[in-house]
Amino acid sequence: MEFQKVVNKRKMIRSFKPDPIPREKLDRILKNMFKGPSAGFSQGTEVFIIDDPNLKELLFSQWGTKEERQKNFKRWPYMENAPIILVVLSNKDAYLERYAEPDKGWTDKDESRWPVPFWHIDAGMAALLALLTVVDEELGAVFTGVPKPEKFRADFNIPQNYTPIGAILIGYPKEFDPPSPSLKRGRKSLDQVTHHNSWKNPW
Repeated sequence: MEFQKVVNKRKMIRSFKPDPIPREKLDRILKNMFKGPSAGFSQGTEVFIIDDPNLKELLFSQWGTKEERQKNFKRWPYMENAPIILVVLSNKDAYLERYAEPDKGWTDKDESRWPVPFWHIDAGMAALLALLTVVDEELGAVFTGVPKPEKFRADFNIPQNYTPIGAILIGYPKEFDPPSPSLKRGRKSLDQVTHHNSWKNPW
């Protein structure tokens, strides 16, 4: 698919068919995720893949019981049909250790040297590459937070130094996917979100 078309078509899909995703499609999504930027080539982003129905239910329990979820997400009753979930993980230690190596030289591993947490930023960029590849594979996806990181780590035996920055639900979209009410806010114009050389000058 032409790149601009991929960008224009990217949106959050919340209604899925339960149909399985071919392995080659998932492999391409995963491979593309790891072609994004990585500070110092630290490569501290990893992905936890869930396709077992019981484990999917365990993850969904982050948002309450099945009854509570049916009530809270009644607008999208087919969201949990997604056959694949990718939980994107960031590993801060990989960055602190990488920048303590001789060619970087921050041997104290002081987190305060990082004005913003690049481990989360790089993981976010990996997630976006996944979302764009999903479109190119003619699939749908929604990115959502993991509201209880400690529960997630405990439920899935994830090491403590890995932070789940979000979960990507992937599947074939259903024919009708109710749009999010948030879209009524409209997209801001470039004039509203750009600042050219001066804060008061838009692009």
